[in-house]
Amino acid sequence: MDESIQWQKSVFSGGDGPNCVEVAQHHDTILIRESDTPNTVITTDRAKLAAFIQGVKAGEFDHFLD
Repeated sequence: MDESIQWQKSVFSGGDGPNCVEVAQHHDTILIRESDTPNTVITTDRAKLAAFIQGVKAGEFDHFLD
């Protein structure tokens, strides 16, 4: 993985703990990983990430939290 990639995690993730989802951008690709398995990275694009975030904000995935 490119060492220049700047990973970002939510302030809601609990600080520096191992249970964090991190997001970064590399050129036109959005990268997503879990902090406890940083070598496993999934990729998407801005439009797909935007649609997912809209669904999260609308509560479409809240049933996964039960």
